[in-house]
Amino acid sequence: MRRIISKRKINKSKSILAPRKHLYKGIVFLLFFSFAIVFIFGDHGLLKLYNIKNERKIIQKKISQLREEKEVLKNEKNKIENDLDYIEKIAREKYKMVKPGEKIFKVIDN
Repeated sequence: MRRIISKRKINKSKSILAPRKHLYKGIVFLLFFSFAIVFIFGDHGLLKLYNIKNERKIIQKKISQLREEKEVLKNEKNKIENDLDYIEKIAREKYKMVKPGEKIFKVIDN
């Protein structure tokens, strides 16, 4: 008889603990899910970090392009300041200038 009573008590205590067990599992799952959402989509989350890294790559590319352009312009400036032949070339090509006494011939294509 004691065995039957003790089995009933054990079964009764298991049936009381079962909903609590599910409740704790549910709470733990919700907490984990909440932390995952904040970790991924929060102000300092992975998604924002990914976007910032991509933006940084784009900006660094632009900086390197601008540095190259700066170097080209610096070389051009030096040529203009020091190279008379280069100045003459620019004057002839860009501004259609000629030396005194030169004649210009225009070639017309049909």
